[in-house]
Amino acid sequence: MDLSELGFDSWFEQRREELRKQGLGVARVARVERDRYLLRSDRGEIAGVLSGNLQFSARSADDLPCVGDWVLVRYHDADTRAIVHAVLPRKTLLRRKSAGAAVDYQMMVANIDHVFIVQSCDRDFNLRRMERYLVMASDGHVEPIILLSKTDLVTPADVRKRLSEITGARIDARVIAFSTRTGDGLDAIQRVLERGKTYCLLGSSGVGKTTLLNHLLGGEVFETAPVRDRDGRGRHTTARRQLTILRNGALLIDTPGLRELGMLGVGASIDEMFSDIQQMSTLCRFNDCTHTTEVGCAILKAIQSGDLTEERYQSYLKLKKESAFHEMSYAQRRKKDRQFGRMVKAAMKHHRKT
Repeated sequence: MDLSELGFDSWFEQRREELRKQGLGVARVARVERDRYLLRSDRGEIAGVLSGNLQFSARSADDLPCVGDWVLVRYHDADTRAIVHAVLPRKTLLRRKSAGAAVDYQMMVANIDHVFIVQSCDRDFNLRRMERYLVMASDGHVEPIILLSKTDLVTPADVRKRLSEITGARIDARVIAFSTRTGDGLDAIQRVLERGKTYCLLGSSGVGKTTLLNHLLGGEVFETAPVRDRDGRGRHTTARRQLTILRNGALLIDTPGLRELGMLGVGASIDEMFSDIQQMSTLCRFNDCTHTTEVGCAILKAIQSGDLTEERYQSYLKLKKESAFHEMSYAQRRKKDRQFGRMVKAAMKHHRKT
């Protein structure tokens, strides 16, 4: 398989040359399992591990390969095994705040052309969650496409209502409603997929991501499970992120369902996603308007007139506050890490002298 069929282009070739690492091959990360990697290259599928230098020089988990990354490798054992020596810069990415109390980034996937944000038309539909996914896509410079699944479970009027809600929320991403059971909308999804381009499925458990992937692959390649009747939630059947080549040559990454989608350091992307609110704020009477009680606040006026919904504005405020809080915590932690690193270096230097 030629590297261009895996998404390698002149942009990555230039970054490869800038690294000036001679004698190394190029491969793409298809799957990560702890410290083991499944790589795809012009030599086929190859098992890979990280070089010791790459492991110890990584300042954070961001510096280590994730699914979709392009890496420089040295082949061994008749090209059946590879050691990863470097990660090429990422053109695009999807990342979130690490789940739980830890304040750090979690890399999800890299170098994708489009992200399919999947929500079902029934109980899973949630505009506020959709906004979070769209902010994530904007932060990583990835073009989003919204997929509304399971149209067979609701009426055509319900589907139209969902589409109207998305439009009303000032979301201008392309939307495709579909059903894997009836086949409606699947042709529209197929037309989006291009040979050599990379796509990612993103959404909660049970919205039909893996079922859609199986349909595009033409068989039950990956395990699926029914959603629970009591709450409509799905069980995790996708345990890891994996890059798969579809029948038409497009590349698709399935991801596990996300239960947490924390925002960290994405203030600019939030402003872009809520550009209507940002534009309104420039019309406020006072430059330091807090948009809470001030006379002459354009945003409060828009809410009162119905031009802006209270729900959308509260979502904007919540995301901004969450992102700023975690960004401050992250900066403080990195400062402590740098201070500790300097202390260790000073101690080692003193030890060598004595």
